Amino acid sequence: MAIKITDECINCGACEPECPNNAIYEGAVDWKASEGTDLKGMVVLPSGLKVDADAPQRPISDDYYFIVSDKCTECKGFHEEPQCAAVCPVDCCVPDEDHVETEEQLLAKKAFLHND
Repeated sequence: MAIKITDECINCGACEPECPNNAIYEGAVDWKASEGTDLKGMVVLPSGLKVDADAPQRPISDDYYFIVSDKCTECKGFHEEPQCAAVCPVDCCVPDEDHVETEEQLLAKKAFLHND
């Protein structure tokens, strides 16, 4: 299951540098599939979204930090627990019920993002 950031976020930014996939972005900031990954050119993300990995995508939130679920692996293959949740001072990094994935799926996503 991917992690999401709730509207209780205080925009402290503690989570962003902890993400090994660069899946966390500040509110209102465009994101790219290529940032923090090995993705290049046209790719089909795990959600089925076809994008140019280097093309800016619209922010998911304009008001607070957000996590791109197509890039979130819950830190599987990197750490024992999601690092965003571990450092969040207000506990607003929580499991995203809309993006439920098994450990195998999360590890496959990591391999896709990082050419493992």
